[in-house]
Amino acid sequence: MTLAIGIGLPVVQQVPTQTQAWERDAGPDEIVAVARAADRLGFAWVACSDHVAVPAGYAASMGATWYEPATTLAFVAAATHRVRLLSHVLVLPYRHPLTAAKLFATLDRLSGGRAIIGAGSGHLKPEFRSLGLDHAARAAMSDEYLDALATALENDVSSFSGRFVSWRDMMVAPRPIQTPRPPLWVGGNTPAMARRAGRRGDGWIPWQIAREDFVERAALARDAHAASGRGGSFTVVAPVAAGRVEHTQALIDLVADWRAAGADAVHLGLTHDGPAHLIELLERVAGEVFPAVA
Repeated sequence: MTLAIGIGLPVVQQVPTQTQAWERDAGPDEIVAVARAADRLGFAWVACSDHVAVPAGYAASMGATWYEPATTLAFVAAATHRVRLLSHVLVLPYRHPLTAAKLFATLDRLSGGRAIIGAGSGHLKPEFRSLGLDHAARAAMSDEYLDALATALENDVSSFSGRFVSWRDMMVAPRPIQTPRPPLWVGGNTPAMARRAGRRGDGWIPWQIAREDFVERAALARDAHAASGRGGSFTVVAPVAAGRVEHTQALIDLVADWRAAGADAVHLGLTHDGPAHLIELLERVAGEVFPAVA
């Protein structure tokens, strides 16, 4: 089976320790240029992360710039044709499931069926507090919101009754093109998140995780998916930091190592000096790594 390889968009999240200098002054033109290159070269997806608001006291460590994912991915959708559009990850408790369903059903419709909803529980206590949400309840909310979001996306007319949200006979339209709905990939590195992905999602997409933990938790996710009885495919995504791709064979070996650890797909991180350099790296990966891992 061909290994899917996707990337995060540049510019859209600017964590000081990870952001390249050129990204601070870049904007729509650079985002579109990279997205079009990924589209042309056969990358599986481009991704945008999520924070609604960042506490000023956290800006030095996590940055203040986080583009809104559904808006950004819709913008990118208009400039591309085939690459998929991944939220990596949407913080589930921040949006009522009907609101999230509306956003991503619309994205899926406008993009011709290319949305992937990567979703997580969030972590930032001041952000939860400022949005009027209970940080301590985020795991329970995420479980319920995953089910509620799936219900709203799968049914022309849906009803849901839960601890946090309830509705009766509601319609969310336009309807997504993908059936029964866009895939739901669950983010988070802990065993609990891996199990949640298996029980309620269509994939698991951790971030910056040690290989030995990935092996263990990928198995947990797959076992939970099998035990759920829901059937269908389940995608396990490995985060792979590729740097500057100075030695292509080393990257080929690294990707193969993560594949052997249980990955069905790879979210590739690249170190770059500017949009032209990033596109050059994408071309190298497409030309030399893609054939080797097909």
